[in-house]
Amino acid sequence: MRITYNWQREPGIRLVPSRDLDSGKLQGPCVVRKPDGGFRLFYTAVGPGKPFPNCQGYILSAVSDDGVNFEKEPGFRLTPQRDIPHMSRRVLVPSIISVGNGWRMYFESRGPADRPFVICSAFSIDQLAWELEDGIRFQATGSTGGPRYLELPDGRGRLYCCGATPEEPETGGVVSAITTDGLNFDMEPGYRIRNKQHGYDSGGCTAAQVVATGDGDWSMVFSTWQDAPPGADVPPHPSIDLEADGSSADFAVASIASDMGGYRSRIFMAYSMDGLVWEHGECAVDGAGYGGDGADAVHAEDMSVIRLEDGRYRMYYAACDKDGIWSVTSAVTT
Repeated sequence: MRITYNWQREPGIRLVPSRDLDSGKLQGPCVVRKPDGGFRLFYTAVGPGKPFPNCQGYILSAVSDDGVNFEKEPGFRLTPQRDIPHMSRRVLVPSIISVGNGWRMYFESRGPADRPFVICSAFSIDQLAWELEDGIRFQATGSTGGPRYLELPDGRGRLYCCGATPEEPETGGVVSAITTDGLNFDMEPGYRIRNKQHGYDSGGCTAAQVVATGDGDWSMVFSTWQDAPPGADVPPHPSIDLEADGSSADFAVASIASDMGGYRSRIFMAYSMDGLVWEHGECAVDGAGYGGDGADAVHAEDMSVIRLEDGRYRMYYAACDKDGIWSVTSAVTT
């Protein structure tokens, strides 16, 4: 049975900025089940406790018995590597799968603003200590981000990302790549979802997760950004600013100022019978807008969906309120 757009927000907030490692900005969640029971929620963050001055973001974690109340874990799960150009500034938006005797994390990797984003990977035997795997897992045309991995019924894997195809580089949207070993990916032709299909996605897609719900029915949850209104004075985002190096404690402040410059983001549904050709569905999460109430008033994006024991699905997502505070909140299917 497909997942409809009827998601119910759960009371409260799952994660809020609260310590030196994440007090600047907190987003990009990924939830997995712990081997000993309960849940581990990985997330992207930045704060004054960053590991080196030019760092723009890293991956942390929190644990929960019930999937609602989380306790943050000490230390970093994964940090940028200054000696790797494409990974020297920021790692974000993890996607984690179980593989053999451990887990593999796919993540968006960023260097200076003049280098394209790429998808890299790391391996862990305990979900806590992660070892970077050599090389780049996948890069579409130009920058590629927001990875979400799906295990296919035939044993292969498909990586859904946001990027562009070589045939239509100007379009952009959700693209995909196929793998037999989890390390080497071949890009599949065409777009799964194209950018700019309606007014709400004028800024493009940022992430897309696919759930194969059985009987050849596939559901996609994806997030899009809407451009700021014409004439809006939008500060440049430091991640694409050639002059920004992340050394200032105000990196998070500058990025949030750009996020709040008139942009909106929302979460939508899409449906497919084969995982390749998709039909747009309805909006699943739309906040109240600037000045409105709710943790996701302005932004809702970068989802991570998990199936619960009672058959429902829970979606964790990055949310931003009217005051520019980013958090991780959740919703469940009804």
